[in-house]
Amino acid sequence: MSKVIAMAGKGGVGKTTVSALVTRYFTKQGKDPLLAIDADPNSNLGETLGLDIDKTVGDVRENFMKDPQGVPSGMDKIVYLEMLMNQVLIEQPKFDLLVMGRQEGQGCYCMVNNILNRFAEELEKNYKYLLVDNEAGMEHLSRRTSGRVDMLLMVTDYALRGLRAVGRINDMLGDLKLDIKHKGIIVNRAPKELSQAFLDEVERIGVPIFCILPDDENLLEFDMAQRSLLDLPDDSKAVKAVGEMMEKVQEVIV
Repeated sequence: MSKVIAMAGKGGVGKTTVSALVTRYFTKQGKDPLLAIDADPNSNLGETLGLDIDKTVGDVRENFMKDPQGVPSGMDKIVYLEMLMNQVLIEQPKFDLLVMGRQEGQGCYCMVNNILNRFAEELEKNYKYLLVDNEAGMEHLSRRTSGRVDMLLMVTDYALRGLRAVGRINDMLGDLKLDIKHKGIIVNRAPKELSQAFLDEVERIGVPIFCILPDDENLLEFDMAQRSLLDLPDDSKAVKAVGEMMEKVQEVIV
C-alpha cells in the first residue's frame, strides 16, 4: 500500500513549490516510484516540474459529460474512461504526474466521478508514495474513497493570516471523512527566528512545525528562467530544508 503525503494551505503560501521540492527529494534519493497528483484547479505543479500539461482529468470528465454517448462502438463506458485517464497520466523516469484540472460544472457527475475514483485507487497501488498537492478546501482528499493520509503537511508563509488559515483547515478536518495519521506545519519564506506571536499561534493550533523553509534566491531565479525545480542544486537552502523534513516524515510514516 502506498504512503500518502498531502499538502494543504491557502493560496499563495507555496504549496506547489514545496510539492515540487518533495518530488525532487524522492527522485534524487531513489525512493521511487512516486505518483504526484496536482489537485489544485490552478494546476501549476507540472509547470514547476518543467512539464507541459496538455490534458487533465477535468478535461476528460467535461468532454465525456458533453457527449456521454460518444463512446466508440463496442467499447464499455468504464473501459473507455479508463483509457482516457491513462492518456492523461504524464509518465517520467522517476515519477508520474496526474493533473486533476478544472472543477465540476453543472450537472450530475456521480457516475463519472465513481469511475475516475476507482481508476485512481487502482493506479495508486502501483506506487510506493503518493504526493497530493491540494486546493485550500481539500475537496479532492475528501472525495477520495479511501480517505487515508499518512502525513498531512499544512503550508503557511510567515504571516499570521496564512497560519490562521492552517488553523481553519485543521479545525475542519473533523468534518471530513479522512483518516489522517500524522500532521505537521511547514513555514515557508521564514526568517531565522520566528516571533513569539507566531509561535503562540502554532501552539494554539496544536500541530507541530515540521519544517522551516528560509528564503532561497534559487527559487526566484529558477522561476524567472522557467526552469524545473528538479534541477535545483543540492546546496540550495530550500532543498536542504525539505530533505531534512522528509527524512523526519519517513521516520514517522513507516
